[in-house]
Amino acid sequence: MIDEYSTLARPGHAEMRLLASRFLADAVPADTKQEIDAFLQVIRKKFHDATHHCFAYRLGTDGQESRASDAGEPGGTAGKPILAAIDREGLTNVFVVVTRYFGGTKLGTGGLVRAYGEAATLALREAGRKTQLITAPLSLSVEHPQVSQIMHTASRCGARVADTRYDDVVHFRLEIRRSRLEALREELIQATSGGVRFED
Repeated sequence: MIDEYSTLARPGHAEMRLLASRFLADAVPADTKQEIDAFLQVIRKKFHDATHHCFAYRLGTDGQESRASDAGEPGGTAGKPILAAIDREGLTNVFVVVTRYFGGTKLGTGGLVRAYGEAATLALREAGRKTQLITAPLSLSVEHPQVSQIMHTASRCGARVADTRYDDVVHFRLEIRRSRLEALREELIQATSGGVRFED
């Protein structure tokens, strides 16, 4: 089971020139389309006089969602090379926009593909990468005397106590690396001699 993914450590920026055209690449971590739309608006406003704002993104912990936009460049010459750069780096939850100021000389299909891909790669590498763990929640309740067993077992298994609520019993919400969820369940059952009750 996949329980981690690679994304950007921080925003990255890079610039390059090719035959007088100027390419400004910005790469940012992004978890939602709303974040992407907001950042794209910032870039369009900041570089309002630019010729093109081409972009690509990949979203989802499994990288299942993506989009590439040529933003007026010839089909397949901008968005796809940007997305290919993201995929070559093995990243997800990433958005890259490459802004072009046309320098007066046409670059041709090959030149555009190379320029957009290289600019995106430079920005991605400048941003650095980090590994993000995919966690799963586990809600449960126990009698008051068994609180210490829950706390000890959670700590030993690497689970984080996200929330605790006391009434006639004690309710816990734990978070743990997804691949270790079932093992944590078994450990809690053993630690409480079957006294733990798992909740939806």
